[in-house]
Amino acid sequence: MRTIETDVAVIGAGAAGLSAAIAAAEKGVQVSVFEKGKTTGGTGNMGMGLFAVESRHQKLRQMGPSKEDAFRVFMEFTHWRVDALLVRTYIEKSADTIEWLESMGVEFLEPMAYFPGGWPTWHIVKPGGGPGCAANMFKKMTLYAKKLGVQFYFNTPVKRLVKEKDKITGCVAENQDGEIMVKAKAVIIATGGCGNNPHMIKQHTGLEWGKDLFSFRVAGIDGDGIRMAWEIGAKPTKITMQLIYIMPGEVHPQLAEAFRQPHLLVNLKGQRFINEGIIFNSTFVANAIFNQPNKIAYMIFDENIKQHMENVGFDFIHVPFPFFKLNNFEILNENCFKRGIKDVIFICDSIEELAEKTGIDMDGLKEQLEKYNYYCEKGFDPDFNKNTRYLRPIKKPKFYAGKLALGGYGSLGGISINYKCEVVDKDNQLIKGLYAAGTDANTINADTYVFILPGNTMGFAVNSGRIAGENAAEYVKK
Repeated sequence: MRTIETDVAVIGAGAAGLSAAIAAAEKGVQVSVFEKGKTTGGTGNMGMGLFAVESRHQKLRQMGPSKEDAFRVFMEFTHWRVDALLVRTYIEKSADTIEWLESMGVEFLEPMAYFPGGWPTWHIVKPGGGPGCAANMFKKMTLYAKKLGVQFYFNTPVKRLVKEKDKITGCVAENQDGEIMVKAKAVIIATGGCGNNPHMIKQHTGLEWGKDLFSFRVAGIDGDGIRMAWEIGAKPTKITMQLIYIMPGEVHPQLAEAFRQPHLLVNLKGQRFINEGIIFNSTFVANAIFNQPNKIAYMIFDENIKQHMENVGFDFIHVPFPFFKLNNFEILNENCFKRGIKDVIFICDSIEELAEKTGIDMDGLKEQLEKYNYYCEKGFDPDFNKNTRYLRPIKKPKFYAGKLALGGYGSLGGISINYKCEVVDKDNQLIKGLYAAGTDANTINADTYVFILPGNTMGFAVNSGRIAGENAAEYVKK
């Protein structure tokens, strides 16, 4: 068996792992990164940017929130069911992390909110070309890491940790030539959660992938780090999915945007269950859909509303895909159909046909439509107090319905850490030399992702990676 000796071994080269490796190397210790895939960035390559408060970009534009406001909002949103000291440490470090990244050549756009009423904490990486623009950041981080002397071992997954008495002394990795004994004074787990492991997802969340969950699946994100940590006695935490709502299948973003507007949202019984005015808040709507029959819902509009979206524009503009008007609906829908995306978007000549094709209870839908159209006529929604400007009747054929289901950016949580990102055991005692960062240890969101402060998944990954790397280096140097 080949042997590699290093001061700090980092498992995973995604947002958290890269940040950890750089932070540790900046402290002057030897760092080796073992990556299951063939490149750096991990799921972060699909992202756009990260959370920060009181960054120079926000101060320059006199944007909130303050660190105090962000902490208060975070803790109230999570009902204090998270580690307040870990949240505080993360928030306090966030602005400095933006400057840290900028020192590597990373550039950011003006901070943004994700939806109306949210805070502009999302620092999107330039050039801001939608999902995936953060890949530019990881390229620059990788170059900087290599300049610092960080060694990368790609296509080399770690299989297990090595623990002697009360401390970690390394890990065992594997490549095409066989197993590798990695002797390390500290190990940092940053493997990105278990979003590609349907068994773990169902076991810990009850959600079945492909049936009532259509999350992003990135090859290699299989829960390896969580499993290894548990095997050597790390304290487990609850694993949740970072739930959002989506249209199943790869529906064109502009087409999907037509069904992410405040029209009429019903469940399979034909009943409304939310104020559609919150449709911009992906996590809140996902929570509501979670409680509906079969965990699905249908957004419905008619020809008049379709023409409104084409001529006047959308009510809500979403940052990742900033479309302002609906264009080429029929062409985009036909392209989806040709690509095998069926039973997601329905175009019908009557409400009866729409109910039959979607499986919505016909009597329930007719009753709901009669009531809803009456509310639109009167200009008041006594059921959910929907804003009058969104009360548009649904009467004119054709009728359109889009299926909304649960999706997720990935898993959150699994490994219990303290505010230094040190892993603890079931008795809350430190497992010496073991650290965890990123989604493997992201327990700061409780039961609902804190979307009101956008950029938190990548923000926590990068900041917790820094924290883990800095503390691992200090531990090694003692």
